[in-house]
Amino acid sequence: MTSVKEIHVDREPREGELGAGTFYFTDDYSVFDWGQMPDRIPEKGAALCTMGAANFELLDVNHIPTHYRGVYETSDSGEGEPKELGECQTPPRTMAIELARVPDLPTDGEAYDYEAFHAAAGDGYVVPLEIVFRNTVPEGSSLRRRHSPAEFDLPYETWPDEVVDLPEPIVEFSTKFEEQDRYLSRTEAEAIAGQASLDRLEELALGVNTVVTMRAEQTGFTHEDGKIEVVYDDGTLKVADVVGTFDENRFSYQGQELSKEVVRQYYRRTDPDWVDAVSAAKTEAREQGVADWRSLCEESPDPLPAEVIEVVSDVYTAGTNTYTDFDWFDAPALDEVVEAVEEL
Repeated sequence: MTSVKEIHVDREPREGELGAGTFYFTDDYSVFDWGQMPDRIPEKGAALCTMGAANFELLDVNHIPTHYRGVYETSDSGEGEPKELGECQTPPRTMAIELARVPDLPTDGEAYDYEAFHAAAGDGYVVPLEIVFRNTVPEGSSLRRRHSPAEFDLPYETWPDEVVDLPEPIVEFSTKFEEQDRYLSRTEAEAIAGQASLDRLEELALGVNTVVTMRAEQTGFTHEDGKIEVVYDDGTLKVADVVGTFDENRFSYQGQELSKEVVRQYYRRTDPDWVDAVSAAKTEAREQGVADWRSLCEESPDPLPAEVIEVVSDVYTAGTNTYTDFDWFDAPALDEVVEAVEEL
């Protein structure tokens, strides 16, 4: 299980053939890489599954390969042939997918052995990278800590306290299976990618970005950034995990952030001791060569107040209704949700 999805295996992947299984989207959430948080967000899982399915089907129309096979409504109990989203009467929580190998990634506490990973991977594996694409640089973006505006031909000496539009989308690479994610140089990413071409990974990410950005513009959103994960299938690169949701991507609406960033910013304002402790633990883990940074964190996150949980749930459900242009959920109008978020 990931921090927000349960993975069920119907057929194990084997040499020369991907397997099959499902994602079940829970109402759990995670921020700052913490893992499962103290609360659940009602209907979040169904919203993510619905929005993810809509994007996978848009990618299919645009001839972008993916591991998506369809969805199941709750009444289907995950049995029979999966459906297209348009065949569903209710928002799905279960997504049918192809499965690829994820070999163990050995570590001695200081370095990870990617040669061993790829020796076991064969010709069908999850590429051990996350490919990040950015159209803007919001205030909370980690890129501000790692790069200066001048590196992107922007007319600022320092980053301003506002969203900055990039002249062209940029692509970055980070680790996927390490205990603490880290951004990589292109040389480092090439060494980790295995048989997957970095140029093709970048091209795939930019294609996904174009499709999601166009859909966002059609429905009133601004698509700020996001990421993809990828399966290497005997020379074919397929978009994996889930794409274009309020967990994987940052969207804004009428200038207001509407994504998991709402929760991140809330914790930064109301529970700074925990946020600072997480940052300190990650730094200490890097300095000590410790893989599990959570064991060094002396604070735990506070639960969210009931009224915040309700607003965040509305972000997911009303946002999904608007993005898909269909009333899957009994949710307020998105304009009302924006006002509620601004008052948090």
